[in-house]
Amino acid sequence: MRYVLLNKPYEVLTQFTDETGRQTLKDFVQIPNIYPVGRLDFDSEGLVLLTDDKQLQHRLSEPRFKVPKTYWAQVEGIPTEAALENLRRGVDLKTGYTSPAEVELLPEAPVLWERSKPVRFRANIPTSWVQIRISQGMNRQVRKMTAAVGFPTLRLVRVSIADLNVEKLQPGQWRELTTAEVQALREDMAAQTAAAGTFKAPGKGAEFWPGGVPPSTKALKAAGRKAGPAASSGRKPAAAGTSRAAGKPAKGSAAGRPGTASKPGAAPKPGTGRSAGKRGR
Repeated sequence: MRYVLLNKPYEVLTQFTDETGRQTLKDFVQIPNIYPVGRLDFDSEGLVLLTDDKQLQHRLSEPRFKVPKTYWAQVEGIPTEAALENLRRGVDLKTGYTSPAEVELLPEAPVLWERSKPVRFRANIPTSWVQIRISQGMNRQVRKMTAAVGFPTLRLVRVSIADLNVEKLQPGQWRELTTAEVQALREDMAAQTAAAGTFKAPGKGAEFWPGGVPPSTKALKAAGRKAGPAASSGRKPAAAGTSRAAGKPAKGSAAGRPGTASKPGAAPKPGTGRSAGKRGR
């Protein structure tokens, strides 16, 4: 399987095709059958993870899992402590509140590559840089957050996904993850699966693990949980309408409800059957 970390340039779509001719991931990564984990806006820069590992891709994209992502946002103006605290608590975006975030004002501008199109500044308004670490994936979330507290984002760079950092990757450059990095991602997802616990899917009797795969016994022990029957024994759930005891109908099944079982020779209900010896016309 392939695991690729790309520094997506400004104004590149996080997909492999575009009918209007804009740049896409295909212009930088020519590896077949890999797909991005999540998205990064067209006008944002920084890390994108791509893989053909569908299980890991699903887990990293699943909202129940909290995969932290760190951004550096260049904002218009210098945020006040009240604005920063608002970002930390959660911001009302009219469509809902954001989850609490880790936010700090950077003392100076970080050392970054030049953007393909320079940021437009207003001479009479200073700019500053804010580091924001979130685990949500709402559409254009960081931009909406800073705008909501009065400091619009001018430039946005994603510098880390979990423990994977942009480091020396220049725009358009990519590298493959090491075996240790892949293992760390898998262990983190397994631990989060165990911590999330199990729940029953509607209409099903089997335990369902977020991500579709039960975590290992090691991950369960780390989270202080015990493996359930679906995770440990591999037994299949009982068929609908029956209990595990052979031959006994489950409560609420058609076979176990009063008035549903027919006895030999029992007369049909009035108006529902045909009279004995007579044919209907």
